Amino acid sequence: MNKEKSLLKFAIIGNIDDGKSSLIGRLLLDSKAIYDDQLEVLEKISTEQGYKNLNYALLTDGLKSEREQGITIDIAYRYFSTQKRKFIIIDCPGHFQYTHNTFTGLSGVNTAILLIDASKGIQEQTKRHTFLCSLLEIKHLIVCINKMDLVNYSQEIYEKIKSEFIIYTKTLNIKQIDFIPTSTLNGDNLINHSDKTLWYQGKDLMYLLENININNSNLNLANLRFPIQNILHINTSGANNYRAYTGKIESGTIKVGDSVTLLPSGFNTQIKSINFAEKSLEQAYAGMSISIQLNDELDVSVGNMIIKTNTSINISQNIELLLYSVSSMPIKKHNKYILKHITQNTKCIIQQIDYKININSLQNEEHQSNTLNNNDIGKITLYTSEPLLFDSYKQNKNTGSLILIDEITNNTIAAGIIL
Repeated sequence: MNKEKSLLKFAIIGNIDDGKSSLIGRLLLDSKAIYDDQLEVLEKISTEQGYKNLNYALLTDGLKSEREQGITIDIAYRYFSTQKRKFIIIDCPGHFQYTHNTFTGLSGVNTAILLIDASKGIQEQTKRHTFLCSLLEIKHLIVCINKMDLVNYSQEIYEKIKSEFIIYTKTLNIKQIDFIPTSTLNGDNLINHSDKTLWYQGKDLMYLLENININNSNLNLANLRFPIQNILHINTSGANNYRAYTGKIESGTIKVGDSVTLLPSGFNTQIKSINFAEKSLEQAYAGMSISIQLNDELDVSVGNMIIKTNTSINISQNIELLLYSVSSMPIKKHNKYILKHITQNTKCIIQQIDYKININSLQNEEHQSNTLNNNDIGKITLYTSEPLLFDSYKQNKNTGSLILIDEITNNTIAAGIIL
């Protein structure tokens, strides 16, 4: 019996025109994930647009506006497979204006490929994307110093960019960084080693992707966190009518008979039954969407949290977080917003903007802390109208992140991680 292939989900990031779409096109084509008729269309459009070779970016720039402007606007998901592993690629936009989409794309992955144009070196957007990787605790970063064909495959230029990047990331929280000299145009060091970079003794990109250790690091099996998403009134043919509480297990495990505590009320009870996809289970795990029945009829509301008895979670109306602004409207002290945290929505007010982070120097700029503008990152303190049940982001990514929503437009204006 064939062993099921492991699945790696990774994001591709970098400045505009650094070669992200071309890299994805190469990976899809070389892994035989492109059908013959798609290849024919690619060849035709490439010729019509005056390209001497295939324009691999056309395989991924699906939106008409993206093709017309030559940039990636939204995140997109691409799928391919090799003999060793299955992959989900998250194609993130490089343009400054759409960095908030990159923030979304990076959430939930533990590996990212960062492209740097060798002819331009490290740009401000390169630093911004790298900082987001650190902020979101992405464990493994593969840096492709790309377009090496434009600098005659110069080892000196490659080593200079590599050295500058290592210096920049010295204080950031990225556990592993690999560097590869690449040319997505010519396919150098993507699937096989290139004879144009004999001075490079490292692994090619596909080798790294196929051999990255996947240990379900995003799946937290400790500390049960089961937020209530919905309450169902189950009517049976007999007298056994009951209320079922549905939601996704954000972390931990839960089994029939467990002693649990309902928050914020603090009532204790036991798990009577667990149902998953219309099947009864004895136990369920993080990531599963389930419904449960409790031994006792308690006052339960959407947004409440179930945890194991004799364990704890933070409960507070004063929240400190690092906030990433995605709004064209400035975020200011004393502004009021809607805070969305897992299944709980509550009103909040910004009490303090403590500082902004200079993306180039990585220094805190307290003298510029009156507002957060689009793509700014800063530390803030807010006060919620109802107590929030949360962990810090370092303890639990799922219960340690939130978004702010504008009360009037209902648009997302910022994403944050709780300190």
